[in-house]
Amino acid sequence: MMDLLRARGEKLPRGVLHCFSGSKESAAEYVKMGFYISFAGPVTFKNAGKLLLAAQSVPEDRILIETDSPYLAPVPMRGKRNDPSLVRYVCAKMAELRGIEEEEMSELTLHNALRFFGIGNA
Repeated sequence: MMDLLRARGEKLPRGVLHCFSGSKESAAEYVKMGFYISFAGPVTFKNAGKLLLAAQSVPEDRILIETDSPYLAPVPMRGKRNDPSLVRYVCAKMAELRGIEEEEMSELTLHNALRFFGIGNA
């Protein structure tokens, strides 16, 4: 996919990397292309490895969070049906990884989502 995007050069539309599962290097390249990076339940998994580094490295103005419902429920609900109420676990993990309070992460990602979707004065 990266090769296809590189070939488009400056003609790329705005976009979000949904349920991102890549490395910090690929996240950096997507951000450089203007994309937002969205993290979901897998960032809470014990085997997240490289994803944790990516979550720590994405600029705060490009982070989004999601649930990917009904799939990929975050820990502690892993293996069960996912739903939007579980996004709080993704938020908590992202806040932990970035050394900020959950409320700050919640506000930051809300602001980013409003800006991305052109809602209000974000």
